[in-house]
Amino acid sequence: MLLSLFGSGFSDRHAFSFVNLFYYGGGFDTAAALAAKISPLTLFETRRLVNALIGLIGLAATWRIGRRLGGPVAGLSALILLATCPIYDGHMYINAKDAPFASAMAVLLLAIVRAFEEYPRPSRRTVAFVGIGIGVAFGSRILAAVAVFGAIVALLTIVFGDSREDPRAAEHRLLRFICLMLPAMLIGYLIMGLLWPWSVTSPLNPLYASDYFSGFFEKPWRELFQGRLIYVPDMPASYLPQMFAIKLPEIMLALGLSGAVFTLAACFSGKLPLPRNGALVAVIMAAFFPIALAIVAHPALYNGLRHFVFVLPPFAVIGGFTAAAIYEWARMRGCTYVAGAVALFAAGVMLPVIDIVKLHPFQYSAFNWMSGGVKMARDNYMIDYWGLAFKQASEALRAKLDERHETAPGGRRWVVEICGPERGAEVALGPNFEITWNRKTADFAMMLGTYYCRDDIRAPVLVAIKREGVLYARVYDIRGLVRPNLLTEPPP
Repeated sequence: MLLSLFGSGFSDRHAFSFVNLFYYGGGFDTAAALAAKISPLTLFETRRLVNALIGLIGLAATWRIGRRLGGPVAGLSALILLATCPIYDGHMYINAKDAPFASAMAVLLLAIVRAFEEYPRPSRRTVAFVGIGIGVAFGSRILAAVAVFGAIVALLTIVFGDSREDPRAAEHRLLRFICLMLPAMLIGYLIMGLLWPWSVTSPLNPLYASDYFSGFFEKPWRELFQGRLIYVPDMPASYLPQMFAIKLPEIMLALGLSGAVFTLAACFSGKLPLPRNGALVAVIMAAFFPIALAIVAHPALYNGLRHFVFVLPPFAVIGGFTAAAIYEWARMRGCTYVAGAVALFAAGVMLPVIDIVKLHPFQYSAFNWMSGGVKMARDNYMIDYWGLAFKQASEALRAKLDERHETAPGGRRWVVEICGPERGAEVALGPNFEITWNRKTADFAMMLGTYYCRDDIRAPVLVAIKREGVLYARVYDIRGLVRPNLLTEPPP
């Protein structure tokens, strides 16, 4: 629809009224649609590939932020921490909204860091880079406004420190910086308009989008949290802290939280150059302010941490600072200490890597070892809420029918009743299958291993998709059976 908008000279405006997607930026969708025109893959597969490529940009931006502020070891450590984080790794292949937004926010943070390091005279290249960062971030989601607030706070720390010696000179430097950065606003607005055309059709549209997302705009459903079914607008304030505690790898948590303490201490010590101080505050704000805001504002919370993937790059950067400090401490004490520090880091990283390998391609559903992993989560939290297991289940069902040389009777298509997100199953099953949620007679029942799907159907099991002994999806042969509705309650 966005390509049609541009291709028709803005006369085809269906993109401005399609469901609620006009409230989102369409940069990723447009890029994927363009790539699909030359890709040998289907649109569905091409979108996943473009998703992954954009995720790599986020990794590169994270590495660069860590390197600029903490040196080569910090940059490499931040890159490793993020690349081996199952949440980031898993979502960068499947999540068309939150994962590209995370990469866009990482690019914007890198631009902000660069601008503060050049305070009060940012170069033209830096100003243009900030403009690009603003454009791609706001062109993804209006939530990018949290980055602007974080940047303002960081800028105020520079100005406050600068004004202690000569307030008038500090005022002049601030005005010079603001004037030099004004073109970035224009560049950002133009790019935002290109990626999110609806936002510029009226000056107030970004505010309307912000107001729309400030409330819960869907019919509430219940999700599993701490073993209880809770309506998503009523999730407790402990939701995010607990989900971060049990979803992030142990080494990322340890290095990131300790790094935040030491970084804040360094910022308040007054020993750092003011531009560097401001850049570090910007990183701290990017990692923690959105979480604090969500705890206070108490929006609807669901699907684990997928809406907060964008805080993982700055958190990995902060963890990289700690890793670099430990490495430097060990280097001053000799090769034995260095070898020990590297071995400990490698051992810590291996835990999430093992999860990624064992759970693949469902690594986004990982829970850390300290929490008990997916075995603990089975009866306490949502696991495969996106229904990724339906792809493997569909492929296994097709293979099973081919192995038996079975075809649908009467020249019709096989009918599969779905309990869970249906689109992925529909694509994976292919044109010889018809999917339904209704109670009409079906040949097979494909179900997620989640609370809202029945697990007591007395029928032959054709396919069972499991990881770590935990059921992710199952396919029953229900031909000729009288059966109840698969749903125990409406799915999310």
